[in-house]
Amino acid sequence: MKIRLYTPAMQGKGVFDHGKITEQKPIGFSGEGSVINRVGPLFYWAWAHTPSQGYIPSHPHYGFEIMTYVLSGTAEHGDSLGTRSTVGAGGVQVIKAGSGVSHEERFLGPDMEAFQIWFEPDLQAESRKSPAYEQYESGEFPVSEQDGVRAVDILGNGSPIRLTAEAKMRDVEVQPHSAYRHTLSEGTTVAALAVRGAGNWESGEGRHEAFRERDFMLLTTADAEKNILLRADHEPVRMLLIEVPDRVNYGLIPKKY
Repeated sequence: MKIRLYTPAMQGKGVFDHGKITEQKPIGFSGEGSVINRVGPLFYWAWAHTPSQGYIPSHPHYGFEIMTYVLSGTAEHGDSLGTRSTVGAGGVQVIKAGSGVSHEERFLGPDMEAFQIWFEPDLQAESRKSPAYEQYESGEFPVSEQDGVRAVDILGNGSPIRLTAEAKMRDVEVQPHSAYRHTLSEGTTVAALAVRGAGNWESGEGRHEAFRERDFMLLTTADAEKNILLRADHEPVRMLLIEVPDRVNYGLIPKKY
């Protein structure tokens, strides 16, 4: 098993609306400062914050499946399909850009934060589909709680979201001195972002990898599946996990996103 850790200094940064919205980018576009530019079909990952509110004007997208997962505050969405929608903490907005759609975003606090995550399906096939917008509220996602661990399945494992791209996504909260067990499958990578708290990853091989808040990690196994523990230290840990295939076998990425 292999664990690669990237501190905030190794992740990209971005700003919108004259600095009202700031972003940390575990996975960014080329030239944005991110050491990692993609992982299989996981193409882009930005962590957006605004203390009060910020606005991103209308802009186009093509082909990609784009999720906005709200941690706190509110996200407003408008698009060229005629959609006007609002989602709060724990909710998700999904754009299936297909042959092309334009959208605008407004983030409202106080202390609003959200993830915007892009998945790359087969773009040639997606470009022949009509664009679509979907919205999901926090109560629609499966939740499990046991032994100091709370896990919400945002993608896969009973989630109502259906993407063309192959991916699983889980929001995990671990109480102090508790541990969450995750199985790493051969041929996949788990991208993990420490949203809150500090702790350790522990493998069955006796290896420990410490992490701090805002660290980004890639976890892989070269052979058979492996079990790994996410253990919290003296404070609760919140970790977002996205599991994707290591590689995709479809066409090249177009220059327009």
